[in-house]
Amino acid sequence: MALEVLCKDQKEVRIHENLEELSTDLADHIEQLSEASIKEHGVFAVALSGGSLVSLLRKLCEAPYSKTVEWSKWHIFWVDERVVAKNHVDSNYKLVRDHFLSKLPIVPSHIHSINDSLKAEEAANEYAFVIRQLVKTRVVNVSDISDCPKFDLILLGLGPDGHVASLFPNHSTLEEKNEWVTFVTNSPKPPPERITFTLPVINSAANVVVVATGEEKAEAVHMAIDDMGHECTILPARLIQPGAGKLVWFLDNKAASKLTS
Repeated sequence: MALEVLCKDQKEVRIHENLEELSTDLADHIEQLSEASIKEHGVFAVALSGGSLVSLLRKLCEAPYSKTVEWSKWHIFWVDERVVAKNHVDSNYKLVRDHFLSKLPIVPSHIHSINDSLKAEEAANEYAFVIRQLVKTRVVNVSDISDCPKFDLILLGLGPDGHVASLFPNHSTLEEKNEWVTFVTNSPKPPPERITFTLPVINSAANVVVVATGEEKAEAVHMAIDDMGHECTILPARLIQPGAGKLVWFLDNKAASKLTS
């Protein structure tokens, strides 16, 4: 496997020749994190985003991972979700269910999705309440550096505009410091209503992985990772800086094409 690994400002950047190699390396990484988390505290609490990221998890649905990972110890959450019905084409739940969950023996009660019958604000509040209950029962750990939940892994994609989760450039959600889950009613890309983890929650995770592929993501990757000097544009992806956790970027050559060495 041809792989280039860079270290940039406490970030590990893993650059792959193609999507097949990226998907395999990503599966290896997640399997290792799962094994370590389960050994340490008996569960693996992982929060997923939607988009093209989900298709890159396909290797986990195949041997050997489908047989060796302790799927019964996994708890699945969503970093962000579109406020639509669960069977709607825009639903992140549907995307993850169809391409990932349906292919694996994950315990149904360990799948924690939003209440799709509620409006955005109510759905965000209820989802935060669900997470608080799971923190109380130690399914999800508590951060050592904040009062936020400490997910074992948060998996993020990257938009061409530099957004992660449903945290968009120049949006008020980037300023939210107190809530664990917040809501969006005016998303710059449809559908307009969404819920999303806040930056403090994402940055409290034990591990954060950001995955970006394709030439259309190259500029956003450059702006998010490279030292930009005095340039004033701060992309949401650049604000992903786990306080006590580990951040790893998984890129293909096209997405990494504008990075400085």
